[in-house]
Amino acid sequence: MTKRMRLPGMLGKRSLTLAARRSRGLLPLSRRIHFTLLALLLTTPLRAQPADFPTRIDAAAHAAIERGDVPGAVILVGKGEAILHRKAYGLRMIQPEARPMTVDILFDLASLTKPVATATSIMVLADRGVIDVREPVAKYLPEFGRNGKESITVEQLLLHRGGLIADNHLRDYADGPWQAMLNIFALPTQSPPGTAYTYTDVGYIVLAEVVRRVDGRAIDLFARDEVFLPLGMREAMFNPPPAWKERSAPTARRGGRWMIGEVHDPRAFALGGVAGHAGLFGTVDDLARFCRMILNLGRLDGVRLLSEETARRMLERHCLPDGGGCRSYLFGFGGQQDSARGDVFTPGETFGHTGFTGTMFWIDPEHEGYVIVLANRVHPEDEGRVAQLRREVATAAAQWLRE
Repeated sequence: MTKRMRLPGMLGKRSLTLAARRSRGLLPLSRRIHFTLLALLLTTPLRAQPADFPTRIDAAAHAAIERGDVPGAVILVGKGEAILHRKAYGLRMIQPEARPMTVDILFDLASLTKPVATATSIMVLADRGVIDVREPVAKYLPEFGRNGKESITVEQLLLHRGGLIADNHLRDYADGPWQAMLNIFALPTQSPPGTAYTYTDVGYIVLAEVVRRVDGRAIDLFARDEVFLPLGMREAMFNPPPAWKERSAPTARRGGRWMIGEVHDPRAFALGGVAGHAGLFGTVDDLARFCRMILNLGRLDGVRLLSEETARRMLERHCLPDGGGCRSYLFGFGGQQDSARGDVFTPGETFGHTGFTGTMFWIDPEHEGYVIVLANRVHPEDEGRVAQLRREVATAAAQWLRE
């Protein structure tokens, strides 16, 4: 015997009488239509309404600020040529006085320097046939080729597989940039080249020196002339001028003064603010243009920065034999950067990068989208956290891009 479900609101003798009359076709037509529609509503699953993704992103940003994780942030979500969301939250500085965040604020991009400036510059030179990434670094920097580093290739440095230490001691930088490079050239390897993944700033300092040695321009000038200006990244630069401090997000204090428009990373600072691993400043709009170039495989607004073949090559996924350490020449696919990937972006098919100061972007080629979060988490006391903000924003953005 089939058990009938009692419908809400249909209680008592009158309801039973109406139901009986309906079953015999005795109800007026209008009442029969009413009951039919009610039955359909109660027995048909309701279609989920689209999530209010901007509201979810707003909530994630406001919650991070309320928790004290960050003083403020700028968030952008883009799809194809369209900007879906571009908004500033909170404050760009708390001390020595409170100032609001705005969408045009200049951030210390920290390790976003690696893909945006250094690796892209290497690939521009590779595209022109000036550098072969499969060749040993020592071909371009003979002084580098000693103490186990003779066979390290440019490709291995791009992939963080050169066997170099993550960060050498700060005392190696005490006597100026040139002596710092000589100290790096003298470093031994930590593991046989190509056998292990170690995320290393040192490798990217060396890559910037490769650019300078083969081209004659330091990484700041080469990246400006050959990457940023062609792409219309108008405010991406190393060592921004003093006049731009009014629009710069401060980080922490060094020597009793606030670092505003001055690189936070101590090794990049010791190298004069120009280094392959850190030192780049830029806005969310600058990074949006870079992400669009990646999605367009080396081209943006009619300007071709890289051949499509080279662009595809630099985005290929390379993993170690054990399946770990997966990276492209520019980006990571997850792992230590999983907070930036969030819970929805597809592992192994989407990619991006993070920066120590609180910066990140993540790119989804299949859905032609990207998300950027710039948050000065190191202000004011170098103690902020950004993982939860990254994860929540990336998750909402990924779902939005799939709508």
